[in-house]
Amino acid sequence: MLYSKIEGEGKPLLILHGFLGMSDNWKTLGTQFAADGFQVHILDLRNHGRSFHSDVFTYEAMVQDVLEYCQANNLDKVDIIGHSMGGKTAMFFAATHPEKVNKLIVADIAPKYYSQHHQDILAGLNAVDFSLKPSRNDVEAILAEYISDFGTRQFLMKNLYWLEPGQLAFRFNLPVFNTNLEAIGKELDANLIFNNPTLFIRGGASRYILDSDFENIKQHFPDSSIETIPNVGHWLHAENPKMFYELSIEFLKK
Repeated sequence: MLYSKIEGEGKPLLILHGFLGMSDNWKTLGTQFAADGFQVHILDLRNHGRSFHSDVFTYEAMVQDVLEYCQANNLDKVDIIGHSMGGKTAMFFAATHPEKVNKLIVADIAPKYYSQHHQDILAGLNAVDFSLKPSRNDVEAILAEYISDFGTRQFLMKNLYWLEPGQLAFRFNLPVFNTNLEAIGKELDANLIFNNPTLFIRGGASRYILDSDFENIKQHFPDSSIETIPNVGHWLHAENPKMFYELSIEFLKK
């Protein structure tokens, strides 16, 4: 069963993080949604955070995990927010189990195929040799050799934890990511369509959702709208949480 953080009472709202993320990334926004009348379930997807590790890492498997989570928690119908890989998982879930989803919010990812583009990040992560018992500062110094963006490094550093005294480790399943990364870029099959209200929110400085993707989005999600948060990149919910929340809550409360 997937690990989750549950907060609040009311309509169930699932939040699915992106690749290399975890539920902690959404803690502040989750509390806001809970205060606004939702029972918020922030999930750690398989091979991430505190959830189980598995050699199987596909959208089909992640969709099944979410379905089993809903069944185990007696969640008959939910709203979902998903970012990046979590957004793609949410799209697959909504289109294959439409009876389970009221409204869908997808953050900065389109239904299209994405080529592999995390090579530098994976190179940095794989360069860390935990057998040498590095400190947190040592790990960050190694990552800095491969990843110039400070925000990205800080995002990745959140995955560090003390496996035992004096021994750090990453929470995510790096060996499986090394061999299954191509699966994250998978596009939605042409026949997958979700007819309920859907909101896509993109970052104005991000290249993940282009104007040329709008037609494809409409084909899969006929009742969809697209909003742009200006001057933010792919981690739009962290860079401008106020506008992200305002767009989301307005849509969910409609």
